[in-house]
Amino acid sequence: MTAPRILRLNDADNVIIAVDKVAAGAELREGVVVRRAIPRGHKIASRPIPKGDAIRKFGQVIGFARDDIPAGEWVHEHNVVLHDFERDYAFATEARPDTGLAPGEAPATFQGFRRADGRVGTRNYVGILSSVNCSATVAEFIADAVTRSGVLEDYPKIDGVVAFTHGTGCGMSSKGEEFDILARTQWGYASHPNFASILVVGLGCEVFQIPRMMKEYGIVEGPHFQTLTIQETGGTRKSIEAGVAKIMEMLPSANSVSRTSVPASELTLALQCGGSDGYSGLTANPALGAAVDLLVRHGGTAILSETPEIFGAEHLLTRRAESEEVGRKIVDLIDWWTDYVARAGGELNNNPSPGNKAGGLTTILEKSLGAVAKGGTSTLRGVYRYAERIDRKGFVYMDTPGYDPVAATGQVAGGANMLCFTTGRGSAYGCKPTPSIKLATNSDLFARMEEDMDINCGDILDGVSIEEKGREIFQLVLNIASGQRSKSELLGYGRNEFVPWQLGAVM
Repeated sequence: MTAPRILRLNDADNVIIAVDKVAAGAELREGVVVRRAIPRGHKIASRPIPKGDAIRKFGQVIGFARDDIPAGEWVHEHNVVLHDFERDYAFATEARPDTGLAPGEAPATFQGFRRADGRVGTRNYVGILSSVNCSATVAEFIADAVTRSGVLEDYPKIDGVVAFTHGTGCGMSSKGEEFDILARTQWGYASHPNFASILVVGLGCEVFQIPRMMKEYGIVEGPHFQTLTIQETGGTRKSIEAGVAKIMEMLPSANSVSRTSVPASELTLALQCGGSDGYSGLTANPALGAAVDLLVRHGGTAILSETPEIFGAEHLLTRRAESEEVGRKIVDLIDWWTDYVARAGGELNNNPSPGNKAGGLTTILEKSLGAVAKGGTSTLRGVYRYAERIDRKGFVYMDTPGYDPVAATGQVAGGANMLCFTTGRGSAYGCKPTPSIKLATNSDLFARMEEDMDINCGDILDGVSIEEKGREIFQLVLNIASGQRSKSELLGYGRNEFVPWQLGAVM
């Protein structure tokens, strides 16, 4: 009988990973006899772990033994607890110069849309933004009317007319961080290089006033940016008609652009993981990290985010920060989030989700260590607020919640023109106007949801190297940036995933 496959990730670990389901009584190659059936992706004690001792995976602490754990025992939430412990931030001690291209190595390129401000788009949408939830329906009706008319068949270079609506914009303070977050998000989308043109639709009496945003960001109406308000236009029907007319005027200009060859340094890649499992930190996340290192080497940018899901692994980022100042921004974010969730009656280690736990993740520390692997090994060059414009090349960090649609919305607002999303349980997600590439952590998921998954990273468990899979991901990023459709685009995802972070009180 073939012995079940297991993995030891680090010599310091006192757990091993069941790659396959393991039956009770099975003797593993490390000489451990399994005491009960172990689900695939879950952890097995490789030696006795006394009560209170640290449990180590990836060579890092992921929790502490609730009771004595004998060798061969299943290690999961029933016998693992989490409490504070000291972490050495060692600011900037592992920072190193980004290597750049090797002598004679050709820069990678893709076919993108060069915009008037110099930035490059990977898609060519016409967008309709609602300033407030009260104008969301009209914004949707305008987009639907244009799409149903069939006129887009005459404009083949336009990827679509899409409404981006949300649930806020009023019942909020007119100043402070919540308002600023919405303003940054809206302006980030309005100026995004994946849009040829934008129409902003308001009600007229809301807190989030369109003229105020235009004044603060120096926006003027023109061929690529138009506005209307329902109250001034004369109601719903007249606003839909006026909006459709404005979009029709935008279409010829939007269709006049063409893709040209541009360097990969023009890519800004958002990094996401959702529906994670015990394989996420072993396959898809480190493979995406290898692709990130390739992108950075070619002069591009990658954005890691989801602050609640780096909790417990933040020391891995502070050590890679280019300076102590950059590293301390990460620690400040963790402190802010600890206070934020406490005020709401929660705690950061409420994570992982039930699906994460079913997939083998026991604590937020374990999940975070795997999540950070998406960021590769390059030096951390900057730390940004939610939806803040990314203005540095290389590997950077953006403060966002861990909830994927909210996190990705902030990254796209910051300028991400591509997105890679790893999943072990099977997240259903897309992200107009930015193409989303889905990376399956295991082969069973890929086979079950092949219409949704772009790349299978489960074959890493069968011998494909992390580096080889990273090159495959990087090449697919270039291909999809050049116009090839991702699986989520083919399915039509991305219309409902615009979710700005609502931070403050709803009044």
